[in-house]
Amino acid sequence: MKKLSLILILIVAFATGSASPRPQNNELNRWQQRARSITITRDDWGIAHVAGRTDADAVFGMIYAQAEDDFNRVETNYLTSMGRLAEAEGGSAVWRDLRMKLFIDPDDLKKQFDASPSWLKDLMNAWADGLNYYLLRHPQTKPRVIKHFEPWMALSFTEGSIGGDIETINLEQLQAFYEKGQAAVVSKVEQDTLTEPSGSNGIAISPSNTIGRHALLLINPHTSFFFRSELQMTSAEGLNAYGAATWGQFFIYQGFNEHAGWMHTSSAVDAIDSYLETIVKKGDRFYYKYAGEERPMFTSVIKVPYKAASGMAEKTFTVYRTHHGPIISATKDNKWVAVRLMQEPVKALTQSYTRTKAKNYEEFKQTMDLHTNSSNNTIFADSSGNIVYFHGNFIPRRNPKFDWTKPVDGSDPETEWQGLLSVDESPLLRNPASGWLYNSNNYPWSAAGPSSPKKSDYPVYVDSGVESARGLHAIRVLENKNDFTVDSLIAAAYDSYLPWFEKPVPALIKAWDHLLASDALKAKLSEQIALLRAWDLRWSAASIPTALAVFWGEDIQRKVAGDARRAGVSATDYIASKASAEQLLQSLAAASDKLAGDFGTWKTPWGDINRFQRRTDDIVHPFTDAGPSIPVGFTSGNWGSLASFGARPYKGSKRIYGTSGNSFVAVVEFGKTVRARAVTAGGESGNPRSRHFNDQAKRYSTGDLREVYFYPSQLKGHTERKYHPGS
Repeated sequence: MKKLSLILILIVAFATGSASPRPQNNELNRWQQRARSITITRDDWGIAHVAGRTDADAVFGMIYAQAEDDFNRVETNYLTSMGRLAEAEGGSAVWRDLRMKLFIDPDDLKKQFDASPSWLKDLMNAWADGLNYYLLRHPQTKPRVIKHFEPWMALSFTEGSIGGDIETINLEQLQAFYEKGQAAVVSKVEQDTLTEPSGSNGIAISPSNTIGRHALLLINPHTSFFFRSELQMTSAEGLNAYGAATWGQFFIYQGFNEHAGWMHTSSAVDAIDSYLETIVKKGDRFYYKYAGEERPMFTSVIKVPYKAASGMAEKTFTVYRTHHGPIISATKDNKWVAVRLMQEPVKALTQSYTRTKAKNYEEFKQTMDLHTNSSNNTIFADSSGNIVYFHGNFIPRRNPKFDWTKPVDGSDPETEWQGLLSVDESPLLRNPASGWLYNSNNYPWSAAGPSSPKKSDYPVYVDSGVESARGLHAIRVLENKNDFTVDSLIAAAYDSYLPWFEKPVPALIKAWDHLLASDALKAKLSEQIALLRAWDLRWSAASIPTALAVFWGEDIQRKVAGDARRAGVSATDYIASKASAEQLLQSLAAASDKLAGDFGTWKTPWGDINRFQRRTDDIVHPFTDAGPSIPVGFTSGNWGSLASFGARPYKGSKRIYGTSGNSFVAVVEFGKTVRARAVTAGGESGNPRSRHFNDQAKRYSTGDLREVYFYPSQLKGHTERKYHPGS
């Protein structure tokens, strides 16, 4: 009967012309045979627990489950990573695609796939098979572009970060060079709200600082919402990983296994360099100067297809590169700029996958020796009691006489990389005396309080970060505490204190106190100042001072940001010590007026303004005040909220809606058995008709983490369905 059903599906699909390329009989038999050895168990939150005999089985099953939950996001990630987004979205994506194609060459990836170790090829083959089998069994799913996945494609997207190294290249500059052959004038766009800080929180607690005498780990990535899938993948070959997998990838990016856990946070490590190339043109050819020579410029042709009103069209570019890397822009004095960054897809995919099976510090450190987790710091904990901070994993060794924060002279051989810093040569912190460590995308020099690495012990290029309000907040909730539990670590992750306001609010109050009684602002702002004077600097959905302080903070920062930059100080310090009383008070008046104009009164609770909404499966969500939404108490990370909620108004809305910040949150305890609690923004499914589309929204908005069903015994009584892929 199952075979008959499959035949009917194929007949209908091919008759309507909507199917993926028809599989050969041996290919179809292989898919069906593998599917029978895989079990997908959906728990009562819709989360997939995938079990297979081999790791390849688990990969097949987990990617099939991801496609069931949100194939659109799976495909979109690979359209992006392969430079094919314009084929779906049109000419507006051409330059983004060109940027990717400067680094991602299908012919090269195919060669690297062929040269990959057999175990990795097995996983990539299983990945492609799982997606293609999903498309076969779901002809109602209409891929925008990719109707058939090939194994080598997995090498185009290997790390899992929300913004990869390639995406740091400025598109305006790229377009100016390849469209007009000139330097770009990069526009500066004024924003109504502050940009949400990118990155995440990772915290590890040593057994000595816990009641249960077991290591604890906080996994708290701050990404755009719905960027990752929560799932578990297990096999009889020793795989048992749970956590967040970036849509379309076949490994758990941030998560844990039975013995160890890992959390990546965006790093300020200098992993990318720009080179100023001196160009000489002879006839129709370009040369660049290097070590007293004139070397011929490498040229190639890149074609970028894009969707047009009349069908598919194509733009063709002649692109240039030196031995440093591709040319991405030009300077006003006619230097061409080449960029050099990590390009090791096989090693990167190897590291991303093998770390999910590491059982202890030693095994995890071996994966770090591959040096391909380029843009992240990593917080690690294991069941042996180790807690570890690993710094950015790809740090070229450089001549310290150059300023590597700026483009360097490409003609000078002394600017060449001299290998990579080893893990031990990079900032590394294992089992600090403080009994805790953390990273909140700030510098590593406060990672464990007094036990932190010392900046003076490392080359200046290992980190360009600064301390942040979130970093100060993390220290506040971690230091001088030795009775952590799973519950209290969750409480710390959602601690409501907003340290950014510690200095600015007293400065504001002082400015009001010194006003003459006859000043119009004295009466206008008296109630606001009284509320802020009594405020404990803590957010809550019911808090009026939180709303007032946030609107004031945004207004005053917009007004003094330029002055603060010119003074060489942070906006916080400038507001607290250099901003005039008139600036401070006029901003409070403006904030009050905006609140009153938008919501009827400035006395509006924060939760009436700050909202979570999920109405559709659109990647760019259509927010509206007319639709249902729920209040969120925590705020932007700009104010030091560890639980981050990056929100702003959309298309005329008065309320502000979150799109980034806390996405997946988990706290894990590594005892004789592993225990974890977690929550995902919205829900596991991308289908608005699914009960799991928004079933975690309330828990997400209040920090109410649910129990994770890690062991089969925990799934008893919590199983929604159990099936083989394709059945």
